Amino acid sequence: MKKARVSDRTLEKMAESLKLMAHPQRLRMLIAIGDGGAAPVHEVMARTGMKQGAVSGHLARMRQAGLVRAERRGKEVWYDLADRRCMSVLCCMRGKGKAR
Repeated sequence: MKKARVSDRTLEKMAESLKLMAHPQRLRMLIAIGDGGAAPVHEVMARTGMKQGAVSGHLARMRQAGLVRAERRGKEVWYDLADRRCMSVLCCMRGKGKAR
C-alpha cells in the first residue's frame, strides 16, 4: 500500500480551517454563500437570520483564514467562498453527495 505524504504545514492549515468551520453559525453562513452565491453582509443576514454584528465578525474570521474572499462593489463588500471545494466537505457532512 502506498503511503500518502502530506506536509505537516498542510495538515496544520487543514486542521485550522476545519476548526474554524466547526461552528454552527459559520457553517450556516458558508452554506448560505455556497448555495446562494456571493453576497454583501445584509444579504448574508437575510439568508441566515443572523444579526449584523455576528455576520460581520464571523466573515472577518473566515476571511482571515482564507475560507471566504471579499470584493468591493461600489459601497458594499461582497463575500464569496474563497474555494468552492469547501462545499464538497459541507455537502458530504449534509449527506448530499458532491458539490454543485
